[in-house]
Amino acid sequence: MTLVTVHAAKTQLSRLIDAALRGEEVIIAKGSKPVVRLVPIVQKTFVFDLLRGKVGDTPDFLEPMDPVDLDLWEGGEGR
Repeated sequence: MTLVTVHAAKTQLSRLIDAALRGEEVIIAKGSKPVVRLVPIVQKTFVFDLLRGKVGDTPDFLEPMDPVDLDLWEGGEGR
């Protein structure tokens, strides 16, 4: 664990960020009282096709609507 004062954290911020990214616990203190823990933000990646093959068919929302469905959508009787 690394404990540094606010003043030291201002001058060594890059080094402290690197330490936190390596998994080291970094605590910033005001005077002798610990007040903040510096932790990395977990980076998640977006995966396309994550559910491909696990979910049934879905409508293609870019295709034109069937005329009967369009009529119902617009308040008609679906004829």
